[in-house]
Amino acid sequence: MNVILAQPRGFCAGVVRAIEIVERALESYPHPIYVLHEIVHNPYVVNNLRNRGAIFVESLDEIPASIDMCIFSAHGVATTVVEHAKQRNLKVIDASCPLVTKVHAQAQRYAQQGLEIIIIGHAGHPEVEGTRGCINGTAVHILCRTEEVEKLQVSTPDKIAYVTQTTLSVDDTREVITALTKRFPNIKGPSLEDICYATQNRQNAVRSVAHKIDILLVVGAYNSSNSNRLKEVGKQAGLKSYLIENADNLEQNWFFKNAIIGITAGASTPEILVDDVLQKLKTFGVKRIETMLGKMEEVTFSIPKKLLKH
Repeated sequence: MNVILAQPRGFCAGVVRAIEIVERALESYPHPIYVLHEIVHNPYVVNNLRNRGAIFVESLDEIPASIDMCIFSAHGVATTVVEHAKQRNLKVIDASCPLVTKVHAQAQRYAQQGLEIIIIGHAGHPEVEGTRGCINGTAVHILCRTEEVEKLQVSTPDKIAYVTQTTLSVDDTREVITALTKRFPNIKGPSLEDICYATQNRQNAVRSVAHKIDILLVVGAYNSSNSNRLKEVGKQAGLKSYLIENADNLEQNWFFKNAIIGITAGASTPEILVDDVLQKLKTFGVKRIETMLGKMEEVTFSIPKKLLKH
């Protein structure tokens, strides 16, 4: 068997920034360091930071009164959470992905114009809930499928706007946006270029390699939106596609003689997990590993200045 590694794969700039923020905080401030929600959706990353002194909580109320600092996860938070932190006099380090922050700002601008807001995304996802919680004074609707557009009930059809979950892609949202525009010709929304570059790039890489492989392995967390979508992209291309969190999830009966295996990784998956998968596959009979030619990502996001001082 042979392996082709998709390119790009793994960490995006927002994830790199979020992890670095927690790592620098652990080096610079007294332990423990409290983080609201999983910093990114990957158990390996979260457990590694937990072992170094980070404590992950689902509510600010879980943070003891003696603690005066908290880190917000990469997915962003609602305005009520920000206000709660101020009431608690917590010093906040915001690890929200800048692309998520941009979506929040867009949604707030539309709300200030008196527009009802449609969030294209998955209800219950931390990022979507954070975006919903940043919108005040107007109705908010969440949908992710074209059939939901026809059922949508809005107060004033000529006064609506949409924003998108960043871990979707242009391809994920294009049909929904088209359906919205057809039903509501005056709808406002960001250009497709504002959707997360990393999600789109990883999906494009899978599509580019799909015709060369028999099986697709996506290394990523089961609760990772973009990792699950990569698996779906593989299935849409007619491939046997598996989402695995680590090498222990591999099953030898998935593979067959002379199979060509494609491997990609979600945007919050560290490369060490891909390396572990490759080592396990070698015991199954993989002989050659190559990396496809793909788009090189050069995007970087700066970390908060308060951490640069330490």
